[in-house]
Amino acid sequence: MNARSLLLLAGLLLLAGCAGIGPREDLGGQGEAASWRSHKAQVASIDGWQISGKVGIRAPQDSGSGTLFWLQRQDYYDIRLSGPLGRGAARLTGREGDIQLEVANQGRYQAESPEALLEEQLGWRLPVSHLLWWVRGLPAPTSKSRVTLDADSHLSQLEQDGWRVEYTNYRLQHGYWLPERLKLFGQNLDITLVIKEWQPRRLGL
Repeated sequence: MNARSLLLLAGLLLLAGCAGIGPREDLGGQGEAASWRSHKAQVASIDGWQISGKVGIRAPQDSGSGTLFWLQRQDYYDIRLSGPLGRGAARLTGREGDIQLEVANQGRYQAESPEALLEEQLGWRLPVSHLLWWVRGLPAPTSKSRVTLDADSHLSQLEQDGWRVEYTNYRLQHGYWLPERLKLFGQNLDITLVIKEWQPRRLGL
């Protein structure tokens, strides 16, 4: 794989995740804890969505951007990336235990988890399952986190498992306050997500 294709693969795998329980948070910021708990409960009830937007990746080897489409239905996801990033298109589909990645002009890859596929192809260890939570403006409940709230009791900054996530804008989407722009800062990898359209779906609907 060339450098741009590796970046594309990393971007796709960062967009796949699985659910968990048991949040452990260190809370700070301007917002109120009770309002934050209420907001979290409402947003956590979303178990499916359709997202379209843009993604940008910056790494020491290379950088680029592309368009994003993400369909989530409980534990199943269909994530597509196209544009200058990777010089083509890629599609990641599946659920835990059966993950498939197709990269234009490169081939198809398969693994039991997105983490395993990422480590196999790139040798990187990243908390790829967390973004299912982070994209909704929630900390992943499977590990400790430090959260900073804004004046509206939404996440302003999140620190978890060696990553820092900054939320710069929210928008009211179908009755939910959801992130419109977020930046992820990890070791030698920065990712920017700009979500232009949210179509959320609640549990059981």
